[in-house]
Amino acid sequence: MSASAVLSVQDLTVGYGAREVVHGVSFEIAEGETLALVGESGSGKSTTAHAILGLLPAGGRVDGGSVRLGELEIAGWSDRALRGIRGPEIGLVPQDPVTSLDPVRPIGAQVEEILRLHGHRDRRAHRARVIELLDRVGIDDPALRAQQYPHELSGGMRQRVLIATAIALRPRLLIADEPTSALDATVQRRVLDLLDELREEEGTSILLVTHDLGVAADRAQRIVVLKDGRIVEQGASGRVLEAPTDAYTRQLLADAPAFTTGFRRPEAPPFLRDAAAVAAEKPYAIVAQNLVKEFRVAGRERFCAVDDVSFRVRKGTTHALVGESGSGKTTTARLVTRFLQPDHGTIEVDGVDVTDASRERLRALRRRIQLVYQNPFASLDPRQRVVDIVAEPLQSFRVGSSAERRERALALLDRVSLPQDLAQRRPSELSGGQRQRVAIARALAIDPEIVVLDEAVSALDVTVQARILELLASLQSELGLTYLFISHDLAVVRRISHTVSVMRHGRIVEEGATEELFHDPQHDYTRELLAAVPGRTEVPA
Repeated sequence: MSASAVLSVQDLTVGYGAREVVHGVSFEIAEGETLALVGESGSGKSTTAHAILGLLPAGGRVDGGSVRLGELEIAGWSDRALRGIRGPEIGLVPQDPVTSLDPVRPIGAQVEEILRLHGHRDRRAHRARVIELLDRVGIDDPALRAQQYPHELSGGMRQRVLIATAIALRPRLLIADEPTSALDATVQRRVLDLLDELREEEGTSILLVTHDLGVAADRAQRIVVLKDGRIVEQGASGRVLEAPTDAYTRQLLADAPAFTTGFRRPEAPPFLRDAAAVAAEKPYAIVAQNLVKEFRVAGRERFCAVDDVSFRVRKGTTHALVGESGSGKTTTARLVTRFLQPDHGTIEVDGVDVTDASRERLRALRRRIQLVYQNPFASLDPRQRVVDIVAEPLQSFRVGSSAERRERALALLDRVSLPQDLAQRRPSELSGGQRQRVAIARALAIDPEIVVLDEAVSALDVTVQARILELLASLQSELGLTYLFISHDLAVVRRISHTVSVMRHGRIVEEGATEELFHDPQHDYTRELLAAVPGRTEVPA
């Protein structure tokens, strides 16, 4: 162990039952350094981080190896002993603030609890320290926020509360386990900026657990790449990113949306490259004009979620609606698919006005437009087998016999590159990427012309995400599909879309061809979104 190491992990082995899941992992973190543990879901990165803290779930155990905090060997310590260093010596920023914060207690009380648990008795001093911490992590009006409940705060604010709790006792080491994976790009950037400030000003060392090499590139001095519980590569960030030695690291780089290698969005169709061909080719699949949608909020004025939104999508192309949470993009998509009725404006599909379509016409519209949701686990019936899930739209529209529907479902599974032996499984038995492929197969079952994809890849690891984007591009090429792609991630949008509308506060602030918008953004908000894409900044020294 080097003299300056705050944390040294040597030959760490972790198991569940009879199965070993982390195999001889070794790395060190120096004082004031950020080290990133990078890998896909199941790579062992979170298990490694939780093993260091003694927070493995039931059935998990450390089978061997050394974990040294400074000069102190903590591997094998009891949970009671480890509780003494969680907080004062090692702080944890968990991934999901929704499940990590108590919904029925004010956030100030939750931050204050760690001070009380570690022997601080002066309640007045507690409250002052809580306000100081909330202010330190950039929460506006901290005295007011301390009295509020988690649901009254945005996702970014809730994540800042977790950081405030983690740094309350000024630990030497901060473990941040996917701290921004559920956040919009601009909020993610602000949270990661905050962690950088803490590192620089307090000398805090950070173990950053992430599946996103773009985030690691921006924020870490060194990177450790994990695959199947083993380290396949580690070194200085610049070296790993510029000259990776392992094939898996090269694949992660190729698949990371922010980097310039790997899968490319298909070349723009001729009618987007040649202005003279626009009028002659490819009529519009979707025309939205002056859409407005308001909602009533208890005790408040009506809220305008979509405010005079207009855009057009040519047949066979992908148009992206981009913006942060609350920008109105999902509400716009639900208006287009007519799951919501607009208060004002019109929607045309293939030149037919469907704004005030009757129930029968809406049912016919459902055959032409299908929706793929963000969370495939929530949108797939957990009681059904995969083959029945895919065949369900065919049954709903009374297409074919039972045998014909089954045959069609199996053919669709093959088309989205799922082996047929998965057909008899249930969603819980599939990976996230496999579930999303099932959702896409189901959307294609009744031969739609338009597919609306609402954050359909945002919950996936970058490698799985890249395979799904490749699949969508190939299906579009083969079937002539039109996509309306909803996303907060401009790096992903660049890979798949031909045209883009950028939304903010319910309005479109900029639109145009994708490459033009990326190369010459006109609106300050678009430039802010682009600046927040991980991997676009220099590797830190």
